[in-house]
Amino acid sequence: MSENVRVRFAPSPTGPLHMGGVRTALYNYLFAKKHNGTFVLRIEDTDQTRYVANAEQYIIDSLEWCNIPFDEGPGKNEKYGPYRQSERKHLYKQYADELLEKGWAYYAFDTAEELDAHRKDHEANGKTFIYNWHNREKGRLVNSLVLSSEEVEQRIANGDKYVVRFKTPQDETLILEDEVRGTIKIDTNTLDDKVLFKSDGMPTYHLANIVDDHLMKISHVIRGEEWLPSLPLHTLLYKAFEWEAPKFAHLSLILKPVGKGKLSKRDGDKLGFPVFPMEYTNEKSGDVSRGYKEDGYFAEAFVNLLALLGWNPGTEQELFSLEELTEAFDLARVSKSGAKFSPDKAKWFNQQYLQQKSAEELTELFLPILNSQGVEADKNYVQNVVGLVKERANFVNDLSELSNFFFADPTEYDPKAAKKQWKETTGELMTELVSIIEGIEDFSIENAQTEIKVWITSKEIGFGKVMQPLRLSLVGKLAGPDLFEIMTMVGKETTIKRIQNAIAALG
Repeated sequence: MSENVRVRFAPSPTGPLHMGGVRTALYNYLFAKKHNGTFVLRIEDTDQTRYVANAEQYIIDSLEWCNIPFDEGPGKNEKYGPYRQSERKHLYKQYADELLEKGWAYYAFDTAEELDAHRKDHEANGKTFIYNWHNREKGRLVNSLVLSSEEVEQRIANGDKYVVRFKTPQDETLILEDEVRGTIKIDTNTLDDKVLFKSDGMPTYHLANIVDDHLMKISHVIRGEEWLPSLPLHTLLYKAFEWEAPKFAHLSLILKPVGKGKLSKRDGDKLGFPVFPMEYTNEKSGDVSRGYKEDGYFAEAFVNLLALLGWNPGTEQELFSLEELTEAFDLARVSKSGAKFSPDKAKWFNQQYLQQKSAEELTELFLPILNSQGVEADKNYVQNVVGLVKERANFVNDLSELSNFFFADPTEYDPKAAKKQWKETTGELMTELVSIIEGIEDFSIENAQTEIKVWITSKEIGFGKVMQPLRLSLVGKLAGPDLFEIMTMVGKETTIKRIQNAIAALG
């Protein structure tokens, strides 16, 4: 790609960043990095009524955690700054004025009450009210297309409230190209004349968005499909300003696990999974929303699962490093249809990344958890434990439950397992087993295994009659890694003590 690639992620700081927004940021990042381009963060905070004070920092922290930091943005390489729209308010009026001068826009003085009356009148007649070519010059609507220039000037001088509307051309067919959806044809007669500028001096999203993208030299606009209906207007605005339009790509939705409708926080709350990258606390209500980071997901796993929600590499490969994603990513392979989110698949991704980590790496993550539980253990011992149990873990937190018997004696025994495995004669067998274990001088895995198996064989009983109660004695349930690994890890004395505890508790 010969042109200088510049893409932007432009969220509104109205609350926590939804995972769909993170995916949009990720695709922008991957596209920029693949083409040696620039990834820009712009904060679109013109809607001050919905502004949340800590949301901007949350967005920045989330991108950092995902390891997809922006190249330009608030406080960082402000080449085309400022990067907050609220700090760019002074820029937009001149562009609204330019459209007015060129005849691409007009003043509209209709009050909210008048427009509401028009809508109700249309509804009463089974019609839908659209402010556009059909009615803008018939005289019932109050705008500069029907008022004289003197009347317009007088109204503005009087302080009458007004908006600036875009004058959508009549009887034209727009041929729009989208990098994901292909060619789209739009009849301009079906479009309404959107408001671009309000009398309070604030632009609407449409005008500010186009002006900022142009001034920041954005080459590709990669955004969610909720902005697809705005594409005709945005394309016309570029034409009106006589600017070269960027290439557009509209991403499909991330769908609920059931497959219908956009994934929401309510779905996560209902089904028990987060929809935000990091935990978020609402400053007003104090409500805390779960995050993938705090739920124990690795950032790499979260990014990997997001990448494949709507993009297909064209191969069977599912696990990608960020570098591999960058190399493989192609907008041509982004799906037009929504991608169904699977909580189970998300856990699978995390499990895969956990298995790729060494016992040493996982030990560094697990030690603080043990310390918080009041467990003080030798680091090498913990590393050996992690090596034995990691394959059964989806999250680092799982290591605690999977390994607790390595650090403390069982205090209770699984009642179902006890009922099934601990028979009337089991106590006697376990007492005899203690004698065998006491006689093993070199308590290594090989020696313990050999001595105990020879004894079981000599008794002419099934191995299960001894091994299952033994596991229950050591672990408290019928779970865990190799039994002889457990015995030699906890040691001879602890092994004997646990068997004796089980005999006392189970008879």
